[in-house]
Amino acid sequence: MRLLQQLSAKSYSTFALDTQLAELVELESLVELLAYQPDVTPLLLGEGSNSIFLTDQSQTVLRYLAKSRTVLSEDDQNVQLHIEAGDNWHQLVSWTVAQGWWGLENLSLIPGSVGAAPVQNIGAYGAELADCCDYVDFFHWQSREVQRLSKSDCGFAYRDSIFKTVLAGQGVIVAVGLTLKKQSQPKLGYKGLEHLNPQSSVTEVAQAVIAVRQSKLPDPAILPNCGSFFKNPVINHTVFDAIQHSYPAMPFYPQADGLVKLAAGWLIEQVGLKGQRIGDVGCYEKQALVLVNFGQGTATELLQMIALIQQKVAAEFAVQLEPEVRLLGQ
Repeated sequence: MRLLQQLSAKSYSTFALDTQLAELVELESLVELLAYQPDVTPLLLGEGSNSIFLTDQSQTVLRYLAKSRTVLSEDDQNVQLHIEAGDNWHQLVSWTVAQGWWGLENLSLIPGSVGAAPVQNIGAYGAELADCCDYVDFFHWQSREVQRLSKSDCGFAYRDSIFKTVLAGQGVIVAVGLTLKKQSQPKLGYKGLEHLNPQSSVTEVAQAVIAVRQSKLPDPAILPNCGSFFKNPVINHTVFDAIQHSYPAMPFYPQADGLVKLAAGWLIEQVGLKGQRIGDVGCYEKQALVLVNFGQGTATELLQMIALIQQKVAAEFAVQLEPEVRLLGQ
């Protein structure tokens, strides 16, 4: 166990606001987690790529860093994996791609830890974690036991899960079980992947996804950001038809339940906010969905930028954008 006190939050959030953490605890194994008994439930943090500390934190922040990978079973069709929560997500994806296994390639270059992936049910380019997740192992603070939750128990939905609702603050995700495919199953329905075909290799798909992401998203080490800031809104056909009447070229993605998903970045761009900023916080010039900290951004500027985007999009499209990023201390 590692204990740090009175430190800057800049190194623990890729948006890098200048706030303070009173105490940070890092645990390296399940044994350490089982032995750790805090007086007050700590605030969980992965790699900080989807979390922003708006204010100084007096609550203890906990990072669970165990990161082993285990192949549980393998045959001609599938491979089953057990991945501890502290593993880096993109490093895991790169490893599975190198093995020739299908399932995670469209999720390449998403920052963060494996343990954070089920919370958001991370997704990109037509794929979601839920597509290949078998189970999530969850340590409960109250019972001090690890429970295995099946995929159906996890309540996966668009950028949502039971870990954001019923189990929020109740424990720690310690591992994720995945089933990946040996046979070619490319998902190529999103812009930027059109040059690929059903015969493309898993490496080619992953490389294409990485190229698209790198062309749109700034490196947080150079320009602090948390990637896509807002969820892509899912609306009913009445609202969709009204918008499409005025914007016939609008991109959209029909959903299985009869609803329609819109591109939040496109909506923000249409109301003229791409490249706009308030102080040192603004919409990235290459992708309106990404909010960036130009160096000395403040929580006040960020909240003003969020409000401006939500107000303008709601006024023009009657659509309410919701942050995908976790805002702490709001």
